[in-house]
Amino acid sequence: MSSSSESSKAKKRRREAEIEDDGGGNTENFSLEDCLTFNDTLAALHMMRAQFPTIDKCLKREKVVRVFKLNTGQDDHAIMFLDDYLKQIDRLISRFEEGMKRGKEIFLWFKTHVIDCKLEPSIGHQELCTLLSLGGKIKDEDISLLMNAGLLNRQLIDPNVYWFAIPSIGSVLKGISQGRKELISLLKRTKYKEMMMTSLQKKRLRFSSLDMRFHIRDLIGSGYLQTVQSPTGLLVQLSKD
Repeated sequence: MSSSSESSKAKKRRREAEIEDDGGGNTENFSLEDCLTFNDTLAALHMMRAQFPTIDKCLKREKVVRVFKLNTGQDDHAIMFLDDYLKQIDRLISRFEEGMKRGKEIFLWFKTHVIDCKLEPSIGHQELCTLLSLGGKIKDEDISLLMNAGLLNRQLIDPNVYWFAIPSIGSVLKGISQGRKELISLLKRTKYKEMMMTSLQKKRLRFSSLDMRFHIRDLIGSGYLQTVQSPTGLLVQLSKD
């Protein structure tokens, strides 16, 4: 083994050691490859946020993003930067007037004691009450307040479990559903049920305010569309199955 090869491996071990202990007490064993994947995913999310105004486990664990279950499809989820989500909760808190101290308290307890430690997309009723009670005594109407504000949705299968939700997301979900139907219908009307990617991206959807690039990625990811490289460029096709 050459000395240059040994030097290269030694440098890699030192860099991995720096990642494992960043001096701030974080001693989780992230490898160099994990760190690069983290940064690549973070950059991709920033790019997507620029195209879509308003995962991976490492970003969830580091509390960079949150994952939310959507009601637009069985496997549909939304990824949102945690700081954006917390800003939405802060806006809800700011709407309460001075005489509505109880409401402000519930939202603050939800933000501090629930969101900060519960990273999964859902939470059971008992666990929710236990975490909220870290701030003070909880009443049934407090849970209703969180649901009415759009922060929680009750699961249909198990009424004792809630999905965490994004406030005021109704118009976005409507745009996703209608945009999917319109884009699929557009391709179905073409001769071969396909279109060049460059041409498709220039199309405007009538029933969705979301970016066409968002809908293309959405339908490719869900399996409704596929891409094929042709001599003239990238083709977007309806999936045969």
